[in-house]
Amino acid sequence: MAILHILTYPDECLERISQAVEYFDDELRNFIVDLEATMRAGPGGVGIAAPQTGRLQRIVIVDVSGKPRVKNHGRLVLVNPEILAWEGHVLGREGCMSVPDYTGNVMRAERITLEACDERGALLRYELEGYEARAVQHEIDHLDGLLFLDRLVSRHNDLFRRKNYQGKSEV
Repeated sequence: MAILHILTYPDECLERISQAVEYFDDELRNFIVDLEATMRAGPGGVGIAAPQTGRLQRIVIVDVSGKPRVKNHGRLVLVNPEILAWEGHVLGREGCMSVPDYTGNVMRAERITLEACDERGALLRYELEGYEARAVQHEIDHLDGLLFLDRLVSRHNDLFRRKNYQGKSEV
């Protein structure tokens, strides 16, 4: 298990579109172990995407189970995730390990229906809502070369310098 280097804005790799995973082998599963260790090593991280570590493949891990009173599915390993449907919209504050000095207000769908493979290639379907849905949407954006900065309505009104990175949750 290794802690991987997190790329930070404005690294050009964060703007690239990731490729679908084709092989569900031991190498992929070992990378997922390292990716999860990297997420958990960061202060308050609840999600991470492979491109944040320079690997341009469609792999996301989200786990909001540590948040009290947040409805969730536990640890989610999402390979080749695809949002099939979304419903409602809500504005919420987001932060990111790749943008460590800022948070911002971003509009996201309140509920989503998602399909993704697990680390062994089994296709799964999820109905996600609230904070968990927000976290998954945030991480999927990384797969498409987007940061929460790209979703701000106004950098003047919706972007905030982080006062204290330690202990803040990352979406």
